[in-house]
Amino acid sequence: MNIVDDLDQRLIAALRHDARSAISDLAATLGITRATVRARMARLQERGDIVGFSVVTRADVAPDPVRGLMMVGIEGRGTDRIMRQLSAMRELRAVHATNGRWDVIVEIGAPSLEVFDTVLHRIRRLDGVMNSETSLLLSTRKSG
Repeated sequence: MNIVDDLDQRLIAALRHDARSAISDLAATLGITRATVRARMARLQERGDIVGFSVVTRADVAPDPVRGLMMVGIEGRGTDRIMRQLSAMRELRAVHATNGRWDVIVEIGAPSLEVFDTVLHRIRRLDGVMNSETSLLLSTRKSG
């Protein structure tokens, strides 16, 4: 069983704030030795509690004034092809394969309702898209 204690939680929080922090800066922030920081980070990675580090770009955090989810039904076996086409659209923040009534769910971000509407029309015109349903996201209470 993996037990993440308070110190591990504080270390993870510091890394979430800046994953490029120097070991010495993390040690000073947490009030522990550099050796303890190194050992804790190594253990968290070995156990899989930390699975990687990533880069966050300005585009990743820039809010889209108009956001929405579009559920897409696809005809036949065209899902892989359509997902490739969707992944190439810059207004789509994520493309999810799913089960149930819909085959794919896309997250759309646009600077205006007009651009959002244009994206919807482009998706609906893709060969093999049978039907769709779109919901605008009005507010977000919790993120990441």
